[in-house]
Amino acid sequence: MPFTLVWLEGATDTFHELEAAAQKSLDNRQKSRKSKASRQEGLFKQIVKCVVLLQENPRHPGLNTHEYDSIENPYDSKTKVFEAYVQSRTPGAYRIFWCYGPRKGEITIIAITPHP
Repeated sequence: MPFTLVWLEGATDTFHELEAAAQKSLDNRQKSRKSKASRQEGLFKQIVKCVVLLQENPRHPGLNTHEYDSIENPYDSKTKVFEAYVQSRTPGAYRIFWCYGPRKGEITIIAITPHP
């Protein structure tokens, strides 16, 4: 049973900014008839894949999900926040920070950001 995703405003904004950058890059690539995808396109594709895996199974091995202490849960400061890997072995690799809730069967995307 897949989880329902809830997005915080900052995460939604970041997602749409990355999506717009990838679309702009794709449009430019198609105009110049290049076949190789840009970094923006690849990054957005990886983020979408990570979100889909997170929704289907937050414990998927490819996500390398683990607890993250530096961000507070927006619903209950006593419950855990997790970090899922969008990329690995990449300088400034992107991560998705998330938590369970606010209701059963939901996952809240807190932030999408490069690794600090």
